[in-house]
Amino acid sequence: MPPGNLGGAIYWQLGQYEKSLAAAQQALVLDPGSGISYANVVGSYMYLNRPDEAKATAREAQAHNLDSPYLHMYLYLIGFLQHDAAAMEREAATMMGKPGVEDVVLFFEASSAAHAGQLAKAREFVRRATDSAQRADEKETAAYYQAAEALWEALLGHSALEKDQAAAAVQISNGRDVESLATVALAMADSSGQAARLADDLAKRFPVDTLVQFNYLPTVRAAEALRAGNAAKAIEALEPATPYELGIPNPAFTYCLYTVFLRGQAYLATKQGPAAAAEFQKILDHPGVVLTEPIGALAHLGLGRAYQLSGDTAKSRSAYQDFFALWNDADADIPILKQAKEEYAKLQ
Repeated sequence: MPPGNLGGAIYWQLGQYEKSLAAAQQALVLDPGSGISYANVVGSYMYLNRPDEAKATAREAQAHNLDSPYLHMYLYLIGFLQHDAAAMEREAATMMGKPGVEDVVLFFEASSAAHAGQLAKAREFVRRATDSAQRADEKETAAYYQAAEALWEALLGHSALEKDQAAAAVQISNGRDVESLATVALAMADSSGQAARLADDLAKRFPVDTLVQFNYLPTVRAAEALRAGNAAKAIEALEPATPYELGIPNPAFTYCLYTVFLRGQAYLATKQGPAAAAEFQKILDHPGVVLTEPIGALAHLGLGRAYQLSGDTAKSRSAYQDFFALWNDADADIPILKQAKEEYAKLQ
């Protein structure tokens, strides 16, 4: 159990994936008949951007009759990384109709849609995921899905919808991850002071929680500073998160690299093009970590803006084009897409 916990939770949350792989492999040697140990090895390979090895390990587990929902979840995500829509559809089908599992794949479908800028589709999948989780009596999970949707809405510019979703989430649950995601979403777009109140609550309730103190709260404070027009304060607020910035607070549902993304946004706001580019490139260099998160697509847009600031028009146009390719079928009314098209049209 100890190496299993290290390899399948703690090192993932800290962003130490080489260590997670070693610990997960040790756990598998100690207990070769454990499906969970196999799944932890698969996850570690995936986070290390080694999808072929992750897939081979999953197939090995299945060959030993050690199939599990976790393996299908990872195979879905590996399909996403490898642009294999058929694999994603196949793995999703295996999880549908299974209480406690169906909601997860529906959420992954929602996140994949949000990554492609298809918010209307994402909202429908979130609704279905939330309903499925509630039927399985998983209220906190249902609230998490709503909080995640609020975060996507905030990222993409729908602040009114973001506030409604965030409020709905915290009414269902004030669990650590739910309240944290809702607070980040509110900090991005809501000036009512609710985000600050929720942040104070998190700080008091979780004074020694590594994820709260070194991931969630720095993200909230940076988002508030950016919204208030104080990018320098945002950069300072994110400093404590640096050692853990590649970590995944909730490996079951993803949520990662937001500290990196906001630092990139802050560097853009302070006209530091090369520094901003380095942050957005960091996201693009870790596809196995960012997975279906919308910031994986938005990093291309951020990179285009950073190169434009640096005076490299050719690279800027290329990055914008990469973003538009990912959002080829995006909803036309998304504010950030409209803004990106206007910016691209001005590039010489």
